[in-house]
Amino acid sequence: MQDVIDSVGFDRAKELLDYYFKCTKQGHPLNWFLYNFDRLDDMMLQSIKDKTLRSTLRKQTQTMVEQEINEF
Repeated sequence: MQDVIDSVGFDRAKELLDYYFKCTKQGHPLNWFLYNFDRLDDMMLQSIKDKTLRSTLRKQTQTMVEQEINEF
């Protein structure tokens, strides 16, 4: 675990561990986390980017719909 902390810092390691236990995975072996924390970090970042993009697209769609309604 110290290698994980050394690699990403204590706070990020804690976030990754919390994220790991929230994943829908059958069981949560600690060895998998220790050997794959970098992949998990990438997945977590991609998830955050995806949520941000989806939020932006929803807002744009809402604006377009409101403009169409106002023009009609």
